[in-house]
Amino acid sequence: MEHNVVIAGFGGQGIMLIGELLARAGMEQGKEVTWLPSYGPEQRGGTAHCAVVIADEPIASPLLPEPQAAIVFNRQSLDKFEPAVEKGGLLVVDATLIDHKSERSDITCVYIPATDIALQLGNSKFTNMVLLGAYLGKANPIPLESVLAALPVFLTGKKATLVEVNRRAIQAGLDFVSKP
Repeated sequence: MEHNVVIAGFGGQGIMLIGELLARAGMEQGKEVTWLPSYGPEQRGGTAHCAVVIADEPIASPLLPEPQAAIVFNRQSLDKFEPAVEKGGLLVVDATLIDHKSERSDITCVYIPATDIALQLGNSKFTNMVLLGAYLGKANPIPLESVLAALPVFLTGKKATLVEVNRRAIQAGLDFVSKP
């Protein structure tokens, strides 16, 4: 089994955190993992994406010319990564910020109002976790419990108080894609 995903948007949206959570959860499950971040030249607000591979066997390359899945936070990322998603793959889109629909009929597209859901939870900064929950609900690359257990590893110090709301945000994304 191998599963891979590209997560893309602007810097500061929590893209790298999603990748780190998936990689850590995979490691805790005894899987082979890679996490490959890529940043634009700007500190915040520039483009950012990362690629995560979770596998049972050693991983030949962390590069993903045709990812199985993409989680996109903005239109630029949709335009860049939608064409690259492999046939039969998954595209998860923040429908609050992206009003464009995919014209591809050979992939599964999930349009979730992630920023709106995050605002209902108290802050748009939880958008990343809502999108992560939607992705986990559709792709199921790693057990949810492993991802939830990885949160305290990355949310430390003052951010430790945010573990529970981030868990709720992940669950909200999962619930959104699970409803009929």
